[in-house]
Amino acid sequence: MFESLGPKFIELIITPFRHAELVWAIVPLYFGWIVNELTSSKASYGTAVQTGFSFMWAGAHWAYQYMTSNPSAAENFNLRIFLAVNVTVTILVLIMGVVAFVCGIRKKYPKYGAFLGHTRFSNYFMITIFPMQSGFLPWSWDRFIAILAFAVPTWMLFHFGLMPLRK
Repeated sequence: MFESLGPKFIELIITPFRHAELVWAIVPLYFGWIVNELTSSKASYGTAVQTGFSFMWAGAHWAYQYMTSNPSAAENFNLRIFLAVNVTVTILVLIMGVVAFVCGIRKKYPKYGAFLGHTRFSNYFMITIFPMQSGFLPWSWDRFIAILAFAVPTWMLFHFGLMPLRK
């Protein structure tokens, strides 16, 4: 099963680089991920700002792409729009991004909100869902399972691979 998920995972990683309109939006997520991995693993307001910015960047790009590909969505706004997976994910990512960013700037977390400073690996999920959220690949269970299946190996690769560069 794992070997059949490999091509799905590679497709998720490669697709944004095959489309010029996605490259400008995905490169800052990779940069943010590497910066997060090079910083301390402790929760901090700085990592909350980094994560908030990454989430807002991705969410804004997805919202822009959704609105440009569905111009009638803004005019005919109704609750059916929220049933679309990509719309729901975009809204959740934007909300979490704003909350994390504001918490980092204010240097204060809401009750039970300290997890916002522990989000080093969140860019992995933003990067892997990016082609689906942007509408260049359809959402599917195969791709979702591939994202989950490769999360731990990818984390280990980045965690241990970048360890010599980390303070």
